[in-house]
Amino acid sequence: MTHYIALIHKDRDGSYGVSFPDIPGVVTAGDSIEEAMQEAAEVLIFAAEDWTNPDGSTVFNPPRTIDELGKDPAFVESSKDAIVALIEYPARAHAVE
Repeated sequence: MTHYIALIHKDRDGSYGVSFPDIPGVVTAGDSIEEAMQEAAEVLIFAAEDWTNPDGSTVFNPPRTIDELGKDPAFVESSKDAIVALIEYPARAHAVE
């Protein structure tokens, strides 16, 4: 299994929003952290079904490690006050074309 790093932020309304630094634009939410993580796994699979990159390819960016992300100033800034979680992503959906 491949794992993507997700950032979970508590929203003002009390729900938990989830984003993926390596897959811009893929977001979801849940009423609890557990629900947000479950929704995150589901949204990755759903997004992969119809994903197209600006160059026309249809494969997600490979996930970066936490060490690689730690060197990215945008990640460092967006991870402030966030829960950092690993979300499993099925290898079959991640096949390179």
